[in-house]
Amino acid sequence: MKIIKNNFKGIKEAAEILTVNGVVAFPTETVYGLGANAFSQEAVTKVYKIKRRPTYNPLIIHVSSYQMAREYGVFNESADELARTYWPGPLTIIVKKKKSNVVDLATAKLETIALRCPSNIIARNLIGELDKPIAAPSANKSGKLTCTSPGDVFAKLENSIDALIDGGDAELGLESTVVDCSVQSPCILRPGNITVDQINSCLGYVIAPSFQTVKQVKSPGQQLKHYSPDAKLILNQNKPNKGDIFLSFGPHPKEIDGLTLTESENLEEAAKNLFTFLHILDRLSQARGGTPIKVASIPSNGVGAAINDRLLRASEK
Repeated sequence: MKIIKNNFKGIKEAAEILTVNGVVAFPTETVYGLGANAFSQEAVTKVYKIKRRPTYNPLIIHVSSYQMAREYGVFNESADELARTYWPGPLTIIVKKKKSNVVDLATAKLETIALRCPSNIIARNLIGELDKPIAAPSANKSGKLTCTSPGDVFAKLENSIDALIDGGDAELGLESTVVDCSVQSPCILRPGNITVDQINSCLGYVIAPSFQTVKQVKSPGQQLKHYSPDAKLILNQNKPNKGDIFLSFGPHPKEIDGLTLTESENLEEAAKNLFTFLHILDRLSQARGGTPIKVASIPSNGVGAAINDRLLRASEK
């Protein structure tokens, strides 16, 4: 794996790797993505193989603008309103697919396509330099902990991919909110930093969250077991014992090993730290022979719903 600097020369080099069907990890404002030229069957196949991802699970297609997205998807009124309000940003919109050069494998041969325009300038510059959409799931092995820092990407995928653009830690730390606008009544398939209340406010009516596992996967994040560390996670533990590994919310208890997601009980800070801290505690657990990680209760308001969604799926065995 080559480490590429975040500068004009680096972006150009990364785009050249993508042009010749390589795979490049790159930062977005949410998490690190594992990018392939969305027009290349060879490159998209590599992404599925690297992640060990089932081919029924579609990839998110990253574009540099709303105008670019409209080349690949049919935007109805709801999708149009969401895109104009939240793009560029941490929102994935599922719409009916247009006939295009995006390979069928990238959309799991569905009649829909999951589109996102990231706000991260590195990601957008990379798409612009390639001048094609980038198919990119999160940069990790399928079902395992998401990576939000270049160090964690390197540790997990060192021998698997061609290059990594070092863009520092991801700003938000949780994968994008996913809204399915391909159906008559839009629904939220994955919670994220853009909350249910914000989506409802934008559309002017209440839409239904649909976070459960489904038979037909239309979006990443719908599988019950997902985002998992190697260690066992035990949720809603507010009274840890000495010797425990504890991920707390608020002030961390004295003489207990672990970390706090946020000293001040700030949910946005907790979201940003979630996966980074789980990676750290997972390594501590391995060093101790597999000690479980106990996790404090997290409020479910706002982005807390997304944090709890990730933790619930990560705790499934």
